[in-house]
Amino acid sequence: MTSEQFLERTIRELAGSEAAVESRHGAGGGCINQCEVLELSGKRRIFIKRNRSSFSGLFAGEAAGLKTLNQPGAPRVPEVYGFHDDGKTQIIILEHIDTGAKEAGFWERFGAELAALHRTSADEGFGFVRDNHIGATEQPNEWRSTWLEFFAEKRIRFQLDLARKKGRADAGMVSRGERFIQRIPEILFEPERSSLLHGDLWGGNYMVDAQGGPVLIDPAVYYGHREADLAMTELFGGFGSRFLAAYHEAWPLEPGYEERRDAYNLYHMLNHLNLFGHSYASSVNAILSRYS
Repeated sequence: MTSEQFLERTIRELAGSEAAVESRHGAGGGCINQCEVLELSGKRRIFIKRNRSSFSGLFAGEAAGLKTLNQPGAPRVPEVYGFHDDGKTQIIILEHIDTGAKEAGFWERFGAELAALHRTSADEGFGFVRDNHIGATEQPNEWRSTWLEFFAEKRIRFQLDLARKKGRADAGMVSRGERFIQRIPEILFEPERSSLLHGDLWGGNYMVDAQGGPVLIDPAVYYGHREADLAMTELFGGFGSRFLAAYHEAWPLEPGYEERRDAYNLYHMLNHLNLFGHSYASSVNAILSRYS
């Protein structure tokens, strides 16, 4: 079955055997996917992402993440209608969410709902049921019993090794990165339990639905330390100060979060170095120097 045949079958399952696509138009979907909104018979809309099969498991990982994020009291996520990879192209079919203006108290609601999401834990420890992607980069999620080992090996060392292989980390960066990894037990601390994370929580990965509430999209889900999600909300901006205040009120952070924040964002700066090139080297080196 081709991806297009899978799409046709899913449309019939959603809207009936006589359903037809009445209109379609392109939509924004980040840097790597081709995205469309399809309007079906009866005015129902669905959101489609396509990509090459060379990004193996991209949409399978996204589907697993979105389904896992659908937790009571947590921010809304799009429903997954299906995904398919035919060996040439892959497709994911999602609920189309109409957008609107932020409701009064949007940031307070968002902060409290993210705290509720983070209270979801995994008995297995730190990781996820499968590997996935953060942007176009593979993200390994093999379970580890401790957060410090998981963050050191599956986040920082993985990205550092990738940067070295791509020729984007010189010997000095690699050396400083290895020293940072050795110092992780001094810089960070072991949480009592894991938290379910969005994993790529910057301002472009939430939206506002028609009722004015928050919606999480494009996740890179795993179970980790909740500070990793919060740190990224502060990396590129896009989240109001009331968001963090509401989160703290719902579930206060341990003292010293501000000192640990950049250590968590090193992962994302390394990923940006690997995705977008040497312009991010100075940001990586600045964080490594801070913790040297």
